[in-house]
Amino acid sequence: MRSMEPSTKGSAGNSSIDANAHAREPDIRGGRLAADAYQHVFDDLHPPLSPHEALVESDRCYFCHDAPCMNACPTGIDIPMFIRQINTGNPKGAAKTILSENILGGMCARVCPTETLCEEVCVRQVAEGKPVKIGHLQRYATDILMVEGKHPFRRAAPTGKHIAIVGAGPAGLSAAHRLATYGHQVTIFEARPKGGGLNEYGIATYKAVNNFAQRELEFVLQIGGINIEYNQRLGQDISIETLKSGYDAVFLAMGLPGVNNLGLAGEDAPNVIDAVDYIANLRQAKDLSSLPVGRDIVVIGGGMTAIDVAIQTKKLGAENVTIVYRRDREHMNASAYEQELAQIQGVVIRHSLQPHALERNADGMVRAITFEYTTVRDGRLCGTGEYLTLKADQIFKAIGQKFEPDPLRGSGIGMAGGRISVDAERRTSVPGIWAGGDCVAGGQDLTVASVEDGKIAAESIHATLMKQPYAVEGFADTVLSGATPAGRDFSVPLDVHLTGGQI
Repeated sequence: MRSMEPSTKGSAGNSSIDANAHAREPDIRGGRLAADAYQHVFDDLHPPLSPHEALVESDRCYFCHDAPCMNACPTGIDIPMFIRQINTGNPKGAAKTILSENILGGMCARVCPTETLCEEVCVRQVAEGKPVKIGHLQRYATDILMVEGKHPFRRAAPTGKHIAIVGAGPAGLSAAHRLATYGHQVTIFEARPKGGGLNEYGIATYKAVNNFAQRELEFVLQIGGINIEYNQRLGQDISIETLKSGYDAVFLAMGLPGVNNLGLAGEDAPNVIDAVDYIANLRQAKDLSSLPVGRDIVVIGGGMTAIDVAIQTKKLGAENVTIVYRRDREHMNASAYEQELAQIQGVVIRHSLQPHALERNADGMVRAITFEYTTVRDGRLCGTGEYLTLKADQIFKAIGQKFEPDPLRGSGIGMAGGRISVDAERRTSVPGIWAGGDCVAGGQDLTVASVEDGKIAAESIHATLMKQPYAVEGFADTVLSGATPAGRDFSVPLDVHLTGGQI
């Protein structure tokens, strides 16, 4: 990357690339690659395992009794069980084990940061530095079942209850599927023309190829009882009041539609771009050669979105791509594996630099960005007074997304930290309304965590709507004796209790 050497604070205000910077146009265009290169530019990052490879990999598992990998999985998948099923030649049974806890197990196998979850605590990782490839094995099993085209779960008899869900992303789809299996009718209101949420619009293309998000969506809908109304935005086409009055329960799973700003003068320039918007356009593009790509690109942020947009622009022909993060490497939200992946692709990652000023040409286009070096003093991030200026044809903002509370104003729904406040069962402060996924306080911004939120909310909604005693053998005699049936948790539906949480 061509850049100026660090300058002192006194000279930062008039730093520039050269005397002609204000006259130059940014070098942004499509078609930076040869025409035939676009066909494979976003091939599968990790090709699927062959049956033999899956058998060999599954044989590495110790099938731990107190499996740390299972405890590390946000959705509680019985990982030793499904790996043993693969090992014994039953991949479809393995897929059912996975999907009973995570109905979006196929996508999670592709996008989950397994290196910081299940695989990080794998006994073989701790002992040898080489974990069992849990994510690869999960994909192997779920792919086989999905190719078969037969949904593994059956819908219960209709209950007559109708639930509204706002958002067809991971949390919304997870809740919808669980509720549908119990026999409830579900209507999902989705703001965009396609379902899937970030799985469709926000995942790097090379992680989920061949339109997988839509194929998985169709698989989920095979359970029946779920209808999706597209182009329905909360606060514009629908309201909390109409949902609450028209349905037996409401689940809010809108995600984080807003994007944080840099807070710099000039960031409204056309070539200062929200990374999530660019990724969404990239994933929906029918002609990749038409996407505008700069020669010199600067990405601001330290999470997965920053990594994804940096790698994809590099693959589309950008010559110099630099990720700039305000803290050190250890504080980046992107895992060490993802950081290494970016660097292997030719992306430069620079740390301890925070945005200071944008330099624009006479047409208002940004041509450079100045950063201030940072350090930590008394536990606080501070500027050092030294600066670095980088040339930039495009600047991508990947500094986090934010919740947009306007559609909830006047609803009485409590907020915490700028997001929806919920209890352990994902109930909001308003009776009859639940929320989950990235839009709630404490959300982890992970697909797998959103799936778990949807499950938890669905179980709570079902229990609330079906307030009636469960038929338990010996129940009357036990109650009359003043005891509680051993091992029976009456907050959990009987069918779930008897099947160990599997549907």
